[in-house]
Amino acid sequence: MRPTLLRKGENNTLLSAPVVLAVSVHGSSADVSALLLGADGKVRSDNDLVFYNHPSQDGVSVVGSAVTADLLRVPAEVNRVIVVVSIDPLQPGAVFTRAPLLTIDQAGSPTMSFTAPDFTSGETVVVLAELYRRGTGWKIRAVGQGYASGLAGLATDYGVDVEPEPVPTRAALPAQTHRRAGSSGPEVDMSKVERLAPGLLSSARQANSALVDRGISNRRAAVYLILDHDWHMEALYESFAVQAFAERVLALSANLDDDGTVPVVFSSGQEPFLEEIRLDNYRGRIGQLHTQVDWGWGNVAEAMRRSVGHYQESGATDPAFIVTQVGDEPWDKAEVRSLLQNTAPLGVFWLFVGFGRGKLAFYKNLNASSSHTFTNVAFYDASKNPGSVPDERFYSGLVDAFAVWLRH
Repeated sequence: MRPTLLRKGENNTLLSAPVVLAVSVHGSSADVSALLLGADGKVRSDNDLVFYNHPSQDGVSVVGSAVTADLLRVPAEVNRVIVVVSIDPLQPGAVFTRAPLLTIDQAGSPTMSFTAPDFTSGETVVVLAELYRRGTGWKIRAVGQGYASGLAGLATDYGVDVEPEPVPTRAALPAQTHRRAGSSGPEVDMSKVERLAPGLLSSARQANSALVDRGISNRRAAVYLILDHDWHMEALYESFAVQAFAERVLALSANLDDDGTVPVVFSSGQEPFLEEIRLDNYRGRIGQLHTQVDWGWGNVAEAMRRSVGHYQESGATDPAFIVTQVGDEPWDKAEVRSLLQNTAPLGVFWLFVGFGRGKLAFYKNLNASSSHTFTNVAFYDASKNPGSVPDERFYSGLVDAFAVWLRH
């Protein structure tokens, strides 16, 4: 029987029994390791890095190119186990081009396999998959996240204390040759992203390029993110699509707001849930947070009010850029229009980003009327799968209208 093929972002259910995850690498010598993570997305201690010098920990073991996880022996405080493959450090200059193949075997279940899309950005480390708890059981998700900053970059994201590896030289950012009056700041220093969230470095640089091209690279803004938590969005949360979207917004925020934090509001019912995603905690953050929110009919207007209230209470002097992901029509259309009109004098710009299965005509047509337009509102259709939109086109969609608004 042929193995079940997983695509990037897909998940599948596991039995509560030992599972073997075998890695096959083309062309280069590589090391396989595993990380045991708590609910906060971090290791409990450095012992939670399982590799050739520390080959077993709490039911997880590494032998050669395979990770075995005895799921019944994994302690309850371990929320996830991630499988990592890294280029052998004795091969200086070697990088992944063809993605490694992962084969998942578990007695009593069909074999599964996963091959991530090939890598093109000098990746030396890849998170291939994660085992994660769901209720009383376990599931596996195909990840395929590459790092160009080596094990040190991955370890920083997950809280492991390791000696840093040399970081490959990267091309300099485009020069910024002018400043604009108003809310402005120094040129963005990418070292913070590289230190705290190296996995976001490529996206942050692409976001920077989009801002440079539109002449607003030195402008500052408080970035907010509203996420639709309507029941029809469940599959997009499960497939990692919403997490990936939030990561790209965080990478944009790193260029506009140097605190490395984006307040996140989940639009669900009468009490929107507000938390935050940061450069130092972003991995798996949306998955951790959204499980604390009930599914419901998304109350966009209430989530908008919560975001504006937070912005006003913060005392921020920079404008607010509120990225509002929507998956369907709002049921409170008059209230949404009223909020858009009333927040225009407050220095609030609304970008509605559409993805999901619902109809979005209301948001698309907000500025279609010749008799009334909202100067502080734009809509961007990110398609049903925003992860398939290349960074360059994605960030153009995010910042085009915002740049016009800032300049007026």
